[in-house]
Amino acid sequence: MSVLFIGVIVFAALIILVLLGCPIFFALGGIGLGGLYIFSGNAGIAMVAQRMFGSLNSFSLMAAPLFILMGNLIFASGIGKDLYDTFGKWLRGLPGGLVIATIIANIFFGAMCGVSIAAVATFGAVAMPELEKKGYNKELCAGAICSSGALSMLIPPSLMFILYGEVANVSVGALFAGGIVPGVILGGMMALYVLIRVIKNPKLAPAEEPVSWPDKWKSLGRVWPAIVVILSVLVSIYTGIATPTEAAAIGAVVSYLLGHFYYRRLGQKELKAVLKDTALTCGAILIMVAGASIFTGFLNIIGFQEALTEKIVTMGISGIQFVMIMMGVMIFLGCLIDAASVVLVTTPLVIPIILSFGLDPLWYGILVVINTEMAVITPPLGLNLYTLNSVRPELDLGLIIKGIVPYFFIELACLFLFIYFPALATWLPGLMGK
Repeated sequence: MSVLFIGVIVFAALIILVLLGCPIFFALGGIGLGGLYIFSGNAGIAMVAQRMFGSLNSFSLMAAPLFILMGNLIFASGIGKDLYDTFGKWLRGLPGGLVIATIIANIFFGAMCGVSIAAVATFGAVAMPELEKKGYNKELCAGAICSSGALSMLIPPSLMFILYGEVANVSVGALFAGGIVPGVILGGMMALYVLIRVIKNPKLAPAEEPVSWPDKWKSLGRVWPAIVVILSVLVSIYTGIATPTEAAAIGAVVSYLLGHFYYRRLGQKELKAVLKDTALTCGAILIMVAGASIFTGFLNIIGFQEALTEKIVTMGISGIQFVMIMMGVMIFLGCLIDAASVVLVTTPLVIPIILSFGLDPLWYGILVVINTEMAVITPPLGLNLYTLNSVRPELDLGLIIKGIVPYFFIELACLFLFIYFPALATWLPGLMGK
């Protein structure tokens, strides 16, 4: 039996277990454990604890819990409402202005919080009620909130970049820099779509009178906390003052101080809830990292990585063609398993092939994260869909799914743009010396 055939059986077993409702960390760890025992006996089992410890004993991976804590603090503080209100005042009067304001607010929210469901929960609670009250089309609004909420995965600080950087051995700081331009472009494409669609069909959004210039300028005074949080993280990283992990700690402290002393919404009770949510989220992510390390350890033992690389290289396809194939595979996997698991499982297998084609793993990492944005809005697993539905239960899930369809194709178009024009993603990290 060939190594590649064994690998196909292993991945088929993984997908079947997930479809049967098995927790992803249990499926990864169980298959890896069983495979190690079959092919290496007790010696394979003996290395499991070491692999798990090695996968978690990482300074750069410590940034993940800290950025999750920072995101939960921001969510609890209410900064998102100030962002929405401010951009709403500036863009009111524009066709679809409040929906566009939600998208732009999500760009800024993403620069503070690397967790997409926090963004969707924030703007689902803050923006959606006002948009419904004013008579905006529900499908248009639901799609915009779910899709622009996913920008938190691409705009730094991004949890997905931390996981990819750890597995692929790529600088997290460089990935953060590389995510800025794609995040702004993708957000701009979403906003442009809303503008064009409302111009063509004004019934989708009511016409509103613009806000006076004095009120517009006055509203800017409410965004300074968001700017302080963003700068506390990004400036500390790119001036060399702090590593991404240390910057995450700085951002978490700044977020807490603003939430406690300025917004006065982070008392002892709220802080306990934030810490509990952070611990649960971190536990879920880190146990997946450990499970994925056992799974990929088994594949390494049988030589699957080397066999796959050799097979792909001898097929005679180009590097771009291989990347296109992988993007299709990841879109499919994103419908079945969560985005973090897709990154953790596929990256160790694909990176050697990317390097053998002479491609930039930094560029590929940005493509991976754009791809995972589609995963969180794609049924049946799309977490952003269920998050909005939980915040606004009166919104039918079918309506939300219909609403995200055009945004899915916008993200797909953005993915193709960065596949064929990689310099758009890599010039800023190069400029910053990352």
